[in-house]
Amino acid sequence: MSSIKDVANLAGVAVGTVSRVINNSGAVKPETLRKVKAAITQLNYIPNEVARNFKMQKSKMVALLLPTIWHPFFSELAYYIEDELDREGFKLILCNSGGKPEKELYYLDMLQQNKVAGIVGITYNDIDKNVSTDIPIVSIDRHFDKKITCVTSDNFEGGRLALRELVKAGVRKPAFIGSLTEVPSETMNRKEGFIHEAEALGLDFVVYEKPDPVTDEEQFYSEFIREHGDVDGVFAITDMFAANYIERAGKEGIRVPQDVKVIGYDGIQDHQLFHPVLSTIRQPVEEMARTTIRLLFKKIEGETLDRETYRIPVVFRPGETT
Repeated sequence: MSSIKDVANLAGVAVGTVSRVINNSGAVKPETLRKVKAAITQLNYIPNEVARNFKMQKSKMVALLLPTIWHPFFSELAYYIEDELDREGFKLILCNSGGKPEKELYYLDMLQQNKVAGIVGITYNDIDKNVSTDIPIVSIDRHFDKKITCVTSDNFEGGRLALRELVKAGVRKPAFIGSLTEVPSETMNRKEGFIHEAEALGLDFVVYEKPDPVTDEEQFYSEFIREHGDVDGVFAITDMFAANYIERAGKEGIRVPQDVKVIGYDGIQDHQLFHPVLSTIRQPVEEMARTTIRLLFKKIEGETLDRETYRIPVVFRPGETT
């Protein structure tokens, strides 16, 4: 299927010029108009009616659906998303669901009725059948049963990198700790990368995880410590998991990093829980946020994106826990 970009290339004009012709908005020279219409006919291009309607209504509102604004990672992400929207004269509607599926469904219904220009969705609930592609949408970390663009960090490589750094620090029996989600999420690839690298190196390793949400955190960490006392390295699925483990391990007389090396994932270093400073796989939060909005703008304009999942590289940021 041809895209608006294909029409622009064939006509030898900018995408914005094609958009003006399609929406009958703004001045276009007669010769240019003829070229664009000829290209549309030749390519049998069918404009995205939804994107056209939004543009004609001049909607300047984009919704951000978050599980919680309290989490430092989501807060930082929201900051850069709002900043990127502001650069283009768009405004942000923040929908803080608290991780509740019924609240997410309420927001999605509200956004459909109010016809925002687009949606950035972050959800770990099974709401696939209620997610519509009628409104341009880009998700973060999450795959749906529909073809919805997903932006994420390279979670698999992050898991591999964490394992290599633990081994470099002298770890002989590493463990992965985390939670299981009911829906397909890129975050699960952190564990897969860890396992892949551990097996490649021939290491004895542990995977310890419970269904999300972990309702009794104290029991979760106590059981892990009791059942796997010989572990000398931990890779946690998030920085918050790592911080909670370090706190519980200290109560059990386990010293970090002397007895156990610990690496988290996210890079939310300035949180008050992080004493000592956590070694972590840093997500490129700003790049993820700005990439998400730039892709969303393309979808609003009716462009066809070149792929469904955009993975952005991560880096290891050493701290005091390895």
